[in-house]
Amino acid sequence: MNLFEQFQRLANAYFLFLLLLQVLPFRAFSTEYFISFSGEPLGLASTMTQQRLAPSPASAGEAGSQDLLYFLNIFLYDFRKGTKMIIKSTIVLFCFSHRILLWEVLGYLILLLTVFADSYSVLSDLLLNEKLKAQKIMIVTDKWMNVQVGDIIKLENNQIVTADILLLSSSEPYSLTYIETAELDGETNLKVKQAISVTSEMEDNLKLLSAFDGEVRCESPNNKLDRFTGILMYKGKNYILNHDRLILRGCVIRNTDWCYGLVIFTGPDTKVMQNSGKSTFKRTHIDHLMNVLVLWIFLFLGSMCFLLAVGHYIWENNQGYYFQDYLPWKDYVSSSAFSAALIFWSYFIILNTMVPISLYVSVEIIRLGNSFYINWDQKMFYEPKNTPAQARTTTLNEELGQVKYVFSDKTGTLTQNIMIFNKCSINGTFYELYYEIVNSLVMISGHKAHSSKKVDFSYNNLADPKFSFYDKTLVEAVKKGDHWVHLFFLSLSLCHTVISEEKVEGELVYQAQSPDEGALVTAARNFGFVFRSRTSETIMVVEMGKTRVYQLLAILDFSNVRKRMSVVVRTPENRILLFCKGADTILCQLLHPSCRSLQDITMDHLDDFASDGLRTLMVAYRELDSAFFQDWSKKHSEACLSLENRENEISTVCEEIERDLMLLGATAIEDKLQDGVPETILTLNKAKIKIWVLTGDKQETAVNIAYACNIFEDEMDEIFIVEGNNDETVGRELRSAREKMKPDSLLESDPVNSYLATKPQPPFKIPEEVPSGSYGLIITGYSLAHALEGNLELELLRTACMCKGVICCRMTPLQKAQVVELVKKYKRAVTLAIGDGANDVSMIKVAHIGVGISGQEGMQAMLSSDYALSQFRYLQRLLLVHGRWSYNRMCKFLSYFFYKNFAFTLVHVWYAFYSGFSAQTVYDTWFITFYNLVYTSLPVLGLSLFDQDVNETWSLRFPELYEPGQHNLYFNKKEFVKCLLHGIYSSFVLYFIPMGTVFNSECKDGKEISDYQSFSLIVQTSLLCVVTMQITLETTYWTMISHVFTWGSLGFYFCILFFLYSDGLCLLFPDVFQFLGVARNTLNLPQMWLCVVLSIILCMLPVVGYQFLKPLFWPVSVDQIIDRIHHCMRHPLPYPVRTKLKHTASRRSAYAFSHKQGFGALITSGKTMKVRFPKRNSFPHKR
Repeated sequence: MNLFEQFQRLANAYFLFLLLLQVLPFRAFSTEYFISFSGEPLGLASTMTQQRLAPSPASAGEAGSQDLLYFLNIFLYDFRKGTKMIIKSTIVLFCFSHRILLWEVLGYLILLLTVFADSYSVLSDLLLNEKLKAQKIMIVTDKWMNVQVGDIIKLENNQIVTADILLLSSSEPYSLTYIETAELDGETNLKVKQAISVTSEMEDNLKLLSAFDGEVRCESPNNKLDRFTGILMYKGKNYILNHDRLILRGCVIRNTDWCYGLVIFTGPDTKVMQNSGKSTFKRTHIDHLMNVLVLWIFLFLGSMCFLLAVGHYIWENNQGYYFQDYLPWKDYVSSSAFSAALIFWSYFIILNTMVPISLYVSVEIIRLGNSFYINWDQKMFYEPKNTPAQARTTTLNEELGQVKYVFSDKTGTLTQNIMIFNKCSINGTFYELYYEIVNSLVMISGHKAHSSKKVDFSYNNLADPKFSFYDKTLVEAVKKGDHWVHLFFLSLSLCHTVISEEKVEGELVYQAQSPDEGALVTAARNFGFVFRSRTSETIMVVEMGKTRVYQLLAILDFSNVRKRMSVVVRTPENRILLFCKGADTILCQLLHPSCRSLQDITMDHLDDFASDGLRTLMVAYRELDSAFFQDWSKKHSEACLSLENRENEISTVCEEIERDLMLLGATAIEDKLQDGVPETILTLNKAKIKIWVLTGDKQETAVNIAYACNIFEDEMDEIFIVEGNNDETVGRELRSAREKMKPDSLLESDPVNSYLATKPQPPFKIPEEVPSGSYGLIITGYSLAHALEGNLELELLRTACMCKGVICCRMTPLQKAQVVELVKKYKRAVTLAIGDGANDVSMIKVAHIGVGISGQEGMQAMLSSDYALSQFRYLQRLLLVHGRWSYNRMCKFLSYFFYKNFAFTLVHVWYAFYSGFSAQTVYDTWFITFYNLVYTSLPVLGLSLFDQDVNETWSLRFPELYEPGQHNLYFNKKEFVKCLLHGIYSSFVLYFIPMGTVFNSECKDGKEISDYQSFSLIVQTSLLCVVTMQITLETTYWTMISHVFTWGSLGFYFCILFFLYSDGLCLLFPDVFQFLGVARNTLNLPQMWLCVVLSIILCMLPVVGYQFLKPLFWPVSVDQIIDRIHHCMRHPLPYPVRTKLKHTASRRSAYAFSHKQGFGALITSGKTMKVRFPKRNSFPHKR
């Protein structure tokens, strides 16, 4: 596999072909120096790339056999230690001594070892079983990799589930187990699993658990996270298994001391791994372009060699006969045609430097250097966690400068998984709890407070010590005993389904099914109304230090239809109160008419909450008559027992009691974003980067975050919601949305429709479509399942790509990957996926670039990513600074490298017309060896590692500079042709200017200077000066290192020139150093320096002229931005002050809109009580 990946880069095949060509037995002319030069860098280039994959051979010739032996060693290593080394050594020695191919014995070997392994495994199991019988049963701690199907494992509180397990028993009553599924669907609220009664009886009895001999028959491994079907056959009876009995890998055990489970699926068979996708070796768009260019160069090289071989054939027939006295060839060459064939391959070797191996070695060094810049960037270092940014690969740096689509998870990526009780309105009074410290003063509601002293909560011993609060107004109202304030916080401490856990006296831990509920109950706790504990019939609340127990009479739970929740309690004073909280659009219809004026004031406050993107709830209460409640309770019991339309009847009964409510106030909760997320998304939008949110969370929560993050804006023309349940409905909704955005898109005359009508072979690129306004799209996972099938995927793509923001909610991990793959397939744009959980691994692997956030959901996403960040806000710096610099540097490097090698190589072509097409080289052999290795390597590395068109400040201030990379403007096929033409022109000048200058020229002493060695020195010196001046024109950011690399390399050339052409070396090694005294004599000639000056002027003149005329006649947007930057540098402007972005619409957001079901039924059933009942009552045996 490693060898296959290496030859995905066509240049490696090209280099291997040249290497094989040079070791052929014939030696057409003097080409010995190319053998030593081409062989070693091939191994170096391969090794540098393979270090990222696996251990590999050092040279391409040994790659096949060693990779096969490596596979064989790994295969044998998995067998028992007693025999593995003997078998491996024997097989390898046998194959090499008898010259038998490994492929011929591999099949027999695998068959033999499989039989041996099976027999050994059966024997080991028998011995192990006998050994276990004699030993005491105990729990053994082991690694995840050793967990096997059929094992019974123990999990404790806050532990991650290691495999898909069938829940057998737990520490909780009725074997309930609370889990958090943030790794799977991004939701932080708790979910409940329950074991079947027949296994829950075993509890934590190791003897009973070890004797468990049930048999599970279930579905085969699949990626359906919300489905499971199976049967447990135990004690002669069958028990139906469903998703509620299964705990999936990646979940976290919460609020449960311990639980035991039977392993059903492990490793790649688990549902989360079935959704994770396959790992592939990622290559950049430039790598794919390089494959095409190498093929072009190969064809160009072949055609040039063919023409030169034809020229040699003609020359040999017409002129070669006269040179046989000097170059006898009858004993070696039979005919002119055979000589031309040899010349073809000789020129193929001589001209191979058009794609030198040093190109790929330099590319790897540049990528490595730019990766270090990312790792060393202090501005992407997250101090709270002491975590730097990390480039986990070195192959994708320039791809960071070409991203067009960003696919982001929500929970833990955009948000912090933290809910904050931010503001509230109580009886018409507005309270703002949010605070911000600025220069040691506290800003509350936009005004300076009198001091920065925290509010003293010493009156509440159960308050959270981490809670900091500076506005004394609300606290003073609580202390004064304000009736409405007390009633408001009492409602928050009673109206919920939160479960309290107090392992240490005074240290309360709340486990809520929704994080919003947890935030509300925590707020009430801090203000003196502490929810302490509950049973199925009571709720204990500590009110301002006094413990009070309320009798729980009924819980009317949330549903996605009701959008509200109520509790009915009896106070210690024997009053019956109903407390209700829910969406204001629902509760306003249930209020008593006397609350009209208070309702108007509260609605104004809710508008303010909504403008800040906060999640709102309205709170109300009602005092009930005892007789009325008794009558209602009977109706409610009858509705709960009804067999038909039970939900509708319950809803009707609930409406009878949830009316004529008295308004208490409203709450505002902030789903706290990570720092800088809105600003980051705004900046990325300016860079023409489209951001799609792919989340497993609820629609309402995702949309709320989209508004808070500036993905959606209130000024948008329309936001489309696709929620159909079949192909026809989904297709109709998508077409309707597309018609509103671009009415002509449904006509046959539309360019895209005309293109699709031709039925192009997939994969094809769908052109960009421009909408008539600003739009957003929301689509659920259920609708997405239909949209990703058949012809609807193109409808989905065309509609989504015209939208400014796209929200996909309730998605499975596999659907995330499918959406990313859809954009990759038909848009041909660079995609980036960013997430922090195991449910994001699949899209991170599929995207061109995967970024993992080291957040609260584990390390799976980070370990599967290409780049690791601690905060989402660092993404703008990763793309707009490091990505853009890397792309610009790589493009400059490739353009310059191809140019300098075309100019260097094609001089041989012009020289062929004057040397009888004899495959002789223009340059000294040492110059050919050192040209790419020494003379021109450091200047181009300095350009590629240190160059900046603008600094990081301007890169972030003008995100529009990022756009050229998205369209690949700086290096493409057109730019490559320009480099080729420029190289051809420069080679022409570099050959004919020295030729015309020294032809028939004489020194001062009358001696001719038109000898081969002097001419060679003049040409190579002119070439080196020209390419050095070319790189000075390309460099826009000069550092001391750049100066040393550029001018130092040129100076080093002249120093080594005198050394290589010195009398001592030439006399000691006359066969190796043949240019005796040439440097000393030639550098004194005025003709030589005239050639250098003329060559520089003629070669640089077109470049300077093009750079001057391009902004005038072919301007691009980037040129205008650069001009603006230069103007700003001359006339500095104040940096724009960041202001908090507010939403102007009165849009409401709350978990009441999407909350499906709470823990109400579970609480009233008594199953959450910590008291154990006798087993015969709790778990009756089936008869």
